[in-house]
Amino acid sequence: MSTQAAKQVPNDRFNGLNTPQLAQTVEALKLDKTLARFEFRARNRWIDGMVTRTTIQDFYGAGAEDQSRSQPFTFTSSEPPVLLGANEGAGAGEVLLHALASCVASTAVMHATARGIRIESIATELKGDVDLRGVLGLDPAVRPGYQRITIKMAIKADCNAAELDELLEVVRGHSPMYDTISRPVSVALERA
Repeated sequence: MSTQAAKQVPNDRFNGLNTPQLAQTVEALKLDKTLARFEFRARNRWIDGMVTRTTIQDFYGAGAEDQSRSQPFTFTSSEPPVLLGANEGAGAGEVLLHALASCVASTAVMHATARGIRIESIATELKGDVDLRGVLGLDPAVRPGYQRITIKMAIKADCNAAELDELLEVVRGHSPMYDTISRPVSVALERA
């Protein structure tokens, strides 16, 4: 990401971001790449039936353990009755879509800000197709995860269509959740 565009933004806040902080972050990472290493953490407990609860609070980043969160964020997940739950919370697959939507939107805002593109609005609609035969082990040829995820992003910004297309290419190439979901990533499931 270029700091040049961020430095040309006329005020300290652009698209809701602190532009001097954005420029400082980019420069700091150029000087010390070890500051770029982050480790995010989540802790989950099974409650009952299809209900689980996840807490997220601590993480490592920018060379230190983060101390900014005095209380954890808590997420309850379940399933609808047709999938043996009672709607105590969104399903894990739905939460994954939320994470993907949030990440592509925030990545778009960050890169638009660095380019001096003012965002008026971003709205995304995501759809994920799952075949339960894979989840239940009824057909070994059917994968248990999403077969396909479609993201439709409507962006209103002070730029032309070609610049918006270029911004979406940048999002495809730099959104952490888009990258994690669209390319294989190593996941280890171990008994603790």
